[in-house]
Amino acid sequence: MNNEFEAVRIPELVESAVERLDEMLFGLIGFTSDAIVTIYNATESRNAGLRPQRVLGKHFFGEVALCMNNFMVAQRFEDEDVLDDIVPYVLTLRMRPTPVRLRLLKAPDCEIRFVLIERRVTN
Repeated sequence: MNNEFEAVRIPELVESAVERLDEMLFGLIGFTSDAIVTIYNATESRNAGLRPQRVLGKHFFGEVALCMNNFMVAQRFEDEDVLDDIVPYVLTLRMRPTPVRLRLLKAPDCEIRFVLIERRVTN
């Protein structure tokens, strides 16, 4: 599987074992059409400081990532049938403002939608 933020594709994510998803260099959250989190990789768990038990089965935009419950992220998953876009973003919930790049992924033939989170390393 491709481990590059810009290059990974939805079928690769859906077909990968949890262990492979945990090896990714970026955060990965997968959720159903009703925004229930079903995938939460180890990288995102470490970066966000949230254990999978606290995130899996929860509403992504209502309980986990309230700072993404807006027109830039959540509404796009509602409005667009196909989504593959990279968005510069600043995470603010439960942390100091953290600049990231989000990759929003949604396909009509896939039940799971994805948010990939690439944190920038600043010097």
